[in-house]
Amino acid sequence: MKAWIYDRYGSPDVLGLKEIDMPTGNDDQVLVRIRAACVNPYDWRLMRANPQLVRLVKGLRRPRQAVIAGADMAGVVESAGKDVTRFRPGDEVYAESDAGCFADYVSVKEERLALKPTNLTFEQAAAVPMTAMTALQGLRNVGRIKEGQRVIINGASGGIGTFAVQLAKALGAAEVTGVCSTRNVELVRSLGADHVVDYSKEDFTRSGQRYDLLLDTVGNHSIRAFRRALARKGTFVLAGGGGGRWLGPVPQILKGKLLSPFVSQRIVTFVCKPNREDLEFLKELIEAGKVTPVIDRTYPFAEAPEAIRYLEEGHARGKVVVTV
Repeated sequence: MKAWIYDRYGSPDVLGLKEIDMPTGNDDQVLVRIRAACVNPYDWRLMRANPQLVRLVKGLRRPRQAVIAGADMAGVVESAGKDVTRFRPGDEVYAESDAGCFADYVSVKEERLALKPTNLTFEQAAAVPMTAMTALQGLRNVGRIKEGQRVIINGASGGIGTFAVQLAKALGAAEVTGVCSTRNVELVRSLGADHVVDYSKEDFTRSGQRYDLLLDTVGNHSIRAFRRALARKGTFVLAGGGGGRWLGPVPQILKGKLLSPFVSQRIVTFVCKPNREDLEFLKELIEAGKVTPVIDRTYPFAEAPEAIRYLEEGHARGKVVVTV
């Protein structure tokens, strides 16, 4: 099969389209013929070793083993291991997989896989897993969102943000405010935001407004500034973004953990945990029309490096997808 692979750190130019062996899954895994894959900041950050902290985990001078790019996919079940009970050949599915999805096939553990929403194309379904699960877990599991709360999403027009605005409404928030650039104001409003703050014209941390829950995907303010926008018992969720070249968001995360026990507000961070249950929950919301993926651009498989390059520029509205 063909796959986009890199074995050294750098720009999308390090990617090469290569012929490799088909994945051989375990008894609890499902072999999926990929129809569409999605690009995430995760992809280019790992590929560039940005932050440099990545090298401590993946390899100092170069990755310890060649990496297939891509973590999100939607496709059709080709075959299933003998212990798999939920899926059979021909099922249309979607998932997040660390095995690499810019390829013809991927082998995924059953516990990470779900039937794709029936009202989505493969391209739309591939846009969901990583960012929608991050938004869901950030709001529900970590942020402990409650009905009637005032919620603000910083970075509302990005991959996580476009899902977070919709999920906050679906989970019962009384008011949802999205923060984005001028050109994305109408997009964020169309997703259900009650209020939209154009960050080029207004700093929401100095507006005097107070929110019960703040989900940040950008990391463009200090923790002190973010706390100004919180109610006295409010919750601040760091969902990614920001940070320097060497340590990324780690200093901000450590500051939050050290400060949280001494203030009335909750300051929390988390790592998204891919799982079937959340994908099934999202499937229900999507089929009910409460959540819809936003796709900025779609690229053919042959142009996968350009898809990553475009996302890396930082101006994508929603998601960038690659058809396979």
